[in-house]
Amino acid sequence: MGTDMSSARPLSPLSAADLEDLRLARRLLENPGLTARMTNALGAPIERGLRALPKDWNARIDAIARAALTRAADAALFTLKDRPGEASSRIWHKFGAAASGGVGGFFGLAALTIELPVSTTVMLRSIADIARAEGESISSAGTRVACLEVFALGGRSGSDDGAESGYFAVRAALAKSVTDATQFLAAHHVAAEGAPVMVQLITRIAKRFGADVTSKAAAQAVPAIGAIGGAAINLAFINHFQDMARGHFIIRRLERAYGAETIKRAYEERP
Repeated sequence: MGTDMSSARPLSPLSAADLEDLRLARRLLENPGLTARMTNALGAPIERGLRALPKDWNARIDAIARAALTRAADAALFTLKDRPGEASSRIWHKFGAAASGGVGGFFGLAALTIELPVSTTVMLRSIADIARAEGESISSAGTRVACLEVFALGGRSGSDDGAESGYFAVRAALAKSVTDATQFLAAHHVAAEGAPVMVQLITRIAKRFGADVTSKAAAQAVPAIGAIGGAAINLAFINHFQDMARGHFIIRRLERAYGAETIKRAYEERP
């Protein structure tokens, strides 16, 4: 009996190395596990911290997340040299995040509005460093917006379903805001925080980032966490976003090589 060639699955156009990179990116992006990392860092369930948060916390978290992202967007990316392909260095950024987390852990929730913009700026700089290692030009408006986009990845809540929280679904939901912000930055060369397109993008990212900030705040609300616990929390926090960044910029590198639709299809086939 002959083989029905019309039903045969086409061979992937990706090289073996790129297919392995795609698998790695998918593992990083679809299994973020931030709450689990926070729990492991503390040795205590985050639910205890959630019960300790102020009753109006959910109303405050978006404002805190928006403020942190806005300050980081204007500060983080201008201290790196534009050298696409240069290897990233995660250690310094981990140290900076741990140090700011130590201060936050010592003072507890009261310090979050001060500490979060600092740690977010450190993380955004680390994200840009990872982008550069994957061949991105950090002077490019598209890269700068893609760095901010990382904060929307992996910010799942218990009410999310797979259709709403998958990597490509999040990118699709942000697509218009990302395009508008990229065009604005390309024309103006600065992340003017008051520009409507930047405000819209940061507001949309902050909604998802807020889920991760809530996990961080819950961890910091665990009684007697102290400076050492705060440092451990921020290490888990930055590890999470470094993983999201690596997955995101691997995908973008593969899209440049093979085309966005090819990579999306291969990603969704769970190679």
